[in-house]
Amino acid sequence: MALRPILLHPDPRLKAAAKPVTAVTDDLRRLASDMLETMYDAPGIGLAAPQVGVPLRVVVMDCAKGEDPPRPLVLLNPRVAWASEERKPCEEGCLSIPEHYAEVTRPAEVEVEWTDLDGQAHRERFDGLWAVCAQHEIDHLDGRLFIDHLGPIKRQMITRKMEKLKRDRAREGFGQRGWHEAPL
Repeated sequence: MALRPILLHPDPRLKAAAKPVTAVTDDLRRLASDMLETMYDAPGIGLAAPQVGVPLRVVVMDCAKGEDPPRPLVLLNPRVAWASEERKPCEEGCLSIPEHYAEVTRPAEVEVEWTDLDGQAHRERFDGLWAVCAQHEIDHLDGRLFIDHLGPIKRQMITRKMEKLKRDRAREGFGQRGWHEAPL
């Protein structure tokens, strides 16, 4: 397992749609393991492969809280199969947009279909933080960030601040694991 650098917005690779996973290989298993380690280290509750510079439809997430045991999930080719009509606002953040949060309204419950690393198909209903996280990470696979759900002024303000942060960190030779640019 290895920590992988997380891409920072704005980076064109975060806006590209990811390609479907066509085979479960040792490289894919290694990617999933690295992504889980990177997510926990960041720390975060979800991470999509495009955020570590890999344009594949792979998501890892673990929204277990407090006394709950960890529940790391690896989702290959996940998709929302059903979404409730009820919508709920939730404050979201993103490992690719550090230190910025905004309220996003999404369906309160979703059913997600995916394949696991053993090739087994799954369908599960998520609510609460799990539903928010699943939708947020699947958005990444489609080239969308949580700020794309915001109005244009707020989105532009966050983007300008992120551009400044990237310039400042580049000028300082910022090397803290997890927030620097991944190599091309």
